[in-house]
Amino acid sequence: MIAGKPRSIRIAAVAVALLLAACEPGVLNPAGPVAAGERTVLLNSLVIMLGIVIPTIVATLAFAWWFRAGNTRATYLPTWTYSGRVELLVWSVPALVVIFLAGITWIGSHDLAPEKPLASKVAPIEVQVVALDWKWLFIYPGQNVATVNRLVIPVGTPVRFRITSGTVMNSFFVPQLGSQIYAMSGMDSRLHLQADQPGSYRGMSAHYSGEGFADMNFVVDAVPRAQFAGWVAQTRAAGPLLDGPGFAELAREASSVKTPFSYRAVLPGLYDRIVAHAGAAVRDTADSGREDKK
Repeated sequence: MIAGKPRSIRIAAVAVALLLAACEPGVLNPAGPVAAGERTVLLNSLVIMLGIVIPTIVATLAFAWWFRAGNTRATYLPTWTYSGRVELLVWSVPALVVIFLAGITWIGSHDLAPEKPLASKVAPIEVQVVALDWKWLFIYPGQNVATVNRLVIPVGTPVRFRITSGTVMNSFFVPQLGSQIYAMSGMDSRLHLQADQPGSYRGMSAHYSGEGFADMNFVVDAVPRAQFAGWVAQTRAAGPLLDGPGFAELAREASSVKTPFSYRAVLPGLYDRIVAHAGAAVRDTADSGREDKK
C-alpha cells in the first residue's frame, strides 16, 4: 500500500494523481461556440499578462547577475533616486496591459453574455432547469418530457435554458459548453449554449449547496437530431407523469440520484409555478396539481 512506501514515492503518487485529474476535459477543451469563445478570452488574457511576467522574471535574473558582488563593472549609485524614463516604463507597460485586458473583457462579456441568443439558422429548443437537493431536473416544454440528472440535446442546435432553484442557491455549469450561471429560488436566469460535436459531457454544480453537493452531477448527451427525435418519442412512451404531487415528492427527497430517469409528460406551466412560488414551490405545486386533477 502507498502508506507503507517511502515519503518520496507517496509524493510522486499524489503528483501523478493531480496531473491525471487535470487531464479531465474542461474549459480548455471546448465542444461548443460559447466555450470556444471563453477559451479564446482566457488564452488572449494569458498572452497579454505574460508580456509583463516574462520580462519581469528575465529582468530580475539579469539584475541579480549583473549587480552581483563579484562584478566590478557594475556601477554603484547609492544616491540615485529618480529617472523619468524608468518611471515611464514602469507605469506605461502595466497601464497598456490593463487597457488590453479591459478591452478583451468588455468585448467578451458582451459577445458571450449568457442571456444573448446564439446566431444560428437552426431554431433553438428550450430546456427549463430546476436545481434541487441534490439533483437536477430538466423540463422540455416543447417536447413535454422531463429528465433527472440527464440532459439530452441535439448537436448543432442552440439550447435556450431557463434556470431556477427549488431550494437553496446553486450553480449550473457544463465546462465543455461554457458559461456557469447561478440557479436561485424565485429567479429565472437565462443561458444559451450549443454543442457542436456529438458526445457525453460532464455537467456539475459549481456552488456548494449542502451534504450531497459532491454528487450533484449530471450527464449531457449531445446526439444527432434524428436520434434526439427518437429519444423524445421513446421517453414519451414510458415513465411517470411529472405533475404537482410528483414534483413535490421529487423535491422533498433530499438525496442525490445515482441513476438518471425521465418523465413521460409534464404538468403545463410547472416551471413558471416553481419560479413564482419560490420557497413555497413544493407545497403550492402539490396543491395546484391536485386541483388540476379534479
